[in-house]
Amino acid sequence: MGSCLSSDGQRGSPTSAEAAASGTNRKQRGVTKRQGTRGYSDPRTDELLHRIPGRMFLNGASSVASLFTQQGKKGINQDAMIVWENFGSRENTIFCGVFDGHGPFGHIVAKRVRDVLPLKLSTHWDVDAGCDDQREKRRSFTGSAISEESASVHTEDELMTTMNSDEKEEKSEIFVILRESFLKAFKFMDKELRVHPGIDCFCSGTTAVTLIKQGQDLVIGNVGDSRAILGTRDEENTLVAVQLTVDLKPDLPREAERIRQCRGRVFALRDEPEVPRVWLPNINSPGLAMARAFGDFCLKDFGLISVPEVSFRRLTDRDEFIVLATDGVWDVLSNKEVVDIIASAPSRSSSARTLVEAAARAWRSKYPTSKMDDCAVVCLFLDVESHSSAAATRSSWEGSPEGKDEEGEDWSALEGVSRVNTLLTLPRFLSGYR
Repeated sequence: MGSCLSSDGQRGSPTSAEAAASGTNRKQRGVTKRQGTRGYSDPRTDELLHRIPGRMFLNGASSVASLFTQQGKKGINQDAMIVWENFGSRENTIFCGVFDGHGPFGHIVAKRVRDVLPLKLSTHWDVDAGCDDQREKRRSFTGSAISEESASVHTEDELMTTMNSDEKEEKSEIFVILRESFLKAFKFMDKELRVHPGIDCFCSGTTAVTLIKQGQDLVIGNVGDSRAILGTRDEENTLVAVQLTVDLKPDLPREAERIRQCRGRVFALRDEPEVPRVWLPNINSPGLAMARAFGDFCLKDFGLISVPEVSFRRLTDRDEFIVLATDGVWDVLSNKEVVDIIASAPSRSSSARTLVEAAARAWRSKYPTSKMDDCAVVCLFLDVESHSSAAATRSSWEGSPEGKDEEGEDWSALEGVSRVNTLLTLPRFLSGYR
């Protein structure tokens, strides 16, 4: 939830975190401090992306999905989202994702990953699908990708799928291919961020929970603590929630083991014992509240990785919708509450907005003295053909891409932050960073 402070709650010099990490030889790691974030995107490329049919990234809806994001009360909205129908010019194929940025330039990192990761994933999918005779090369890459990212303590077994027992013996060919594509795309996305001349990702990063649905096959790639859930019917025809991803927090045993073997530290602060964080070896910074993320290169030598957990599920007629959301939603609403809110929304096109508004009310009720976190929601409906009102639509609120909070108040990020994602010894706004 949120952004960056030091462990004692004081904002300090930007050099403290960097000095603590200097022993890792930043030049060797290919990381150099970049002043500012100008030129991080190409307007012409952005325009071409925005013109792609079926690609949505603003508040709105289509016949299959509803999207909505709303700025919290901590400053600029650092969440991003995307739905891409006919993904990669493939029929009956959809890509969805939500991205929760953190750090001084988290909003830029999140949008960059939103725009570039799907392109990389589509490219690798094309290549991998056409290389069925090179399975050994695929397996070789998988092993090398994992070892490079996790400092040789994260094994391939830890990335095995979370499949239903009756599916383990019948792995879909699309999963075998897409698992490789996800691993490669996430790896090269992080590499691009590391060397990008216009984005400083040393102490900024983003989560990513993404999925590809093709027919009844669903493949999910996840880093960070955003979440995907499924709304489905049980044997008694009751709508229930099934969590599709694991919140990759630092206190998960395998995550904590990897971080500690890489000399990183994992502990929570006294005033928020429920939030474990990742710290540098010799200084209480940056205090990242997740074990995997894009960016955050100050921690990449100390156990933080960008290797996704990739999972597969075969959808059935009982499955009704999938919800992807950032932790601004999950911090205040349970999986079951989210499923019930979506099911009772006035319309499918307004379902994402209805959920975000419910989360905003829950924030005011449960944490009246805290600043609400940004929220981003993608709701993907699975039974579109059987739904009589599934006509394509654009809602009237699409013109508000940032999703201002419903009270219309102008909040400053300098007014104080509560329960943030990283407790970084770095001012949110620095001279020279524009």
